Amino acid sequence: MSAVVPEHISELNSMKKYPPELFYRGDLSLIERPKVSIVGTRKPSLYTQELTKRLSSALARRGVCIVSGAAMGVDALAHEAAGVENTIAVLGCGLDIRYPAFNRELIVSIEEKGLLLSPFNDGFRATNWSFVVRNELVVALGEILIVTEADLGSGSLRSVEYALQMGKEIYVLPQRLTESMGTNQLLAEGKAKPIYDIELFASRFGKAVDQDIEKDAFFYFCQRMPTLDEALDKFGERVYEAELEGLVGIENGMVHIRR
Repeated sequence: MSAVVPEHISELNSMKKYPPELFYRGDLSLIERPKVSIVGTRKPSLYTQELTKRLSSALARRGVCIVSGAAMGVDALAHEAAGVENTIAVLGCGLDIRYPAFNRELIVSIEEKGLLLSPFNDGFRATNWSFVVRNELVVALGEILIVTEADLGSGSLRSVEYALQMGKEIYVLPQRLTESMGTNQLLAEGKAKPIYDIELFASRFGKAVDQDIEKDAFFYFCQRMPTLDEALDKFGERVYEAELEGLVGIENGMVHIRR
């Protein structure tokens, strides 16, 4: 188990107070990727299960890293659909404790191929308040927060409170009027936006690409469709080399990923 000083993770600056240390196991470079937080109920409907998986997968195909809490239900679905190599799990216990036990194999896989984070030392067992700390970290790490299903008074709505305090955009799935009352209330109050088209929504993070393309800082930069001048200023001749390789295209003064 290793530790990183949270002040070195710029995303955590949105927190009022972050923990003095973050312990990790796995690939710490995932912190540098574009990240989206996905949370929700532990007992999702079949509709929510399917759309959570489609949403997580669509984002991962664009190089986005999914951040969640490794809990049963929506959390686990989001991690699995993204592929564990594209996911960060924040735990409410020490990294040596596989909790919940139902997700033991998933947590081990994320440790091996993705990234586990925890503000708690080995041996620390989860409590109600440690889950609150976990939820705040999950929200802070993502550029935006997506709640795919939540009841009134649920822990997911506490995550929404953090997102609002941090000034982050919040998105939800459209649900039936009698289901997911928590997310429906967020829509009614104008605190969240609905996702009507998953591929269109995911395209804000760029183009879906083949898994064998190297996803480095240059790739993520070009996924945002910068101007040619911006790209040249940051990466110089590599822009034209990538154009010759067919990785990027340059049209109307803009750079974009081609494959």
